[in-house]
Amino acid sequence: MNRFTKTEKSWIMYDWANSVYATIIMSAVYPIYFAGVAKSSGIAGDVWWGYATSAASLLIAALSPFIGAIGDFRGMKKRLLAFFLTVGVIFTLLMAITDHPVLMLVGYIFSFIGFEGSILFYDSFLTDVTTRDRMDRVSSYGYAMGYIGGSTIPFIISIALILFGGHFGIGGALAVKISVVMTAVWWALFSLPLLRHVKQIHYVDTPPARLVRHSLTNLRKTISEIFHNKKLLFFMIAYFFYIDGVGTVITMSTSYGSTLGLGSTGMILALMLTQLLAVPFSILFGRLSGKIGTLKMIQGGVLIYMIICLLGFYMGFSLEPHQRAYENAYNNAVTQADVPLDQATLSAIKVKGSALLSRPDRAEAFASMIDDLSLGKNPTEKARLEKLKSSVTVFLKDEQQAKGFTDAINFSTILFWMLAILVSTSQGGVQALSRSYFSKMIPPERSNESFGFFDIFGKFASVIGPFLYSFFAAVTGRSSIGILSLLLLFGIGFAALSRSKKQAQ
Repeated sequence: MNRFTKTEKSWIMYDWANSVYATIIMSAVYPIYFAGVAKSSGIAGDVWWGYATSAASLLIAALSPFIGAIGDFRGMKKRLLAFFLTVGVIFTLLMAITDHPVLMLVGYIFSFIGFEGSILFYDSFLTDVTTRDRMDRVSSYGYAMGYIGGSTIPFIISIALILFGGHFGIGGALAVKISVVMTAVWWALFSLPLLRHVKQIHYVDTPPARLVRHSLTNLRKTISEIFHNKKLLFFMIAYFFYIDGVGTVITMSTSYGSTLGLGSTGMILALMLTQLLAVPFSILFGRLSGKIGTLKMIQGGVLIYMIICLLGFYMGFSLEPHQRAYENAYNNAVTQADVPLDQATLSAIKVKGSALLSRPDRAEAFASMIDDLSLGKNPTEKARLEKLKSSVTVFLKDEQQAKGFTDAINFSTILFWMLAILVSTSQGGVQALSRSYFSKMIPPERSNESFGFFDIFGKFASVIGPFLYSFFAAVTGRSSIGILSLLLLFGIGFAALSRSKKQAQ
């Protein structure tokens, strides 16, 4: 098998560069941190994280076809990639300087737009860096290197800072902020090979004065071609649904787990395992596609994701009643302490304390929280808070009271690890083969415009998935129902893939 060329290696390296954003900002570290900050402020972190992801996806989806068409003209593809890369890096850095939930979401939205915008142009470069017969292999290795990059130095340092930073005076919040800064630097640094060595080979030549007019003309032409090519049309419809589910699982998994009360350390380690296992499975998907067929491999991955949705639903559905029962018991313990506090202070104790209930050291954490609230209070208020602390810590130390909740968390944690392993088998392979399969069906000189539509199908889908999750979680009051709603997306995607396969026969 021929070795990768310098251009192919430089293109693959951008997966290595940007995947740390997907891991730390979208999946593992930052969503958990945001969920904690939001819960302490009385906000449903997973719901608002889903809405923010939907808003960012909607905006980039609306822009994708037009900027994609512009990117097909001579010299524009790399300029636009560099622009979105810069936006993403700058707003990622800005996310490290605030702990206000609204500002955190604003930073996330714009950094997400920069990330996804750069991916649009990066994906379209696949037709410029390699030949049709090598696309599955190059694309799969791109995702494999992405998983290595996303789970090596920055991620390991982030985990080490979160787990052991306290021994060196680095608190949890500072550890997350360092991780965010490191993400931006890593992303920018390893983007340099692509910016230096990858060139736009296929393009549409047009005078700058006619750029906008020709872009609109080409858009109409591409839309017409997609609707007349039934194989391509049904594939894009399928992609619209199943990639939405994949993306929602990526962005909502740790937020979902945090809302259920699963330990952040265990979730981060489970996601690290996902990153490591995804490397060989991404390469395996690329190799098996040559023997079994690209479309069949994608369908297999979608089926695995349907199993993931069912297990994820069961994980939450079995835990939520125990979680609510223990939270109600905690609130009753606070109320029955019969300490005369103002309503605002009492509400703060209930909200902030509920975020500590899943911790093994819940009693000590609660006592520390009350000590912090006592700062600046007069002697009478301090005495009242001390009385409340003594009463409630007795409840929190009662292991029998917490047994049902603790057992449910332990069981759900095991399920989360199982889900992490299942995700690793298909996540990279499904995305890599979707990218290369689409690349084989489009004209190379209009790859960026075509990927603009490919991107808009994926991004508008990314609007629906997190919104579905957030909507059903908010309406039913059960995040597990939000996860179950994603099953519909994978089912429709699988059916549309079957129609696309029939059109190819």
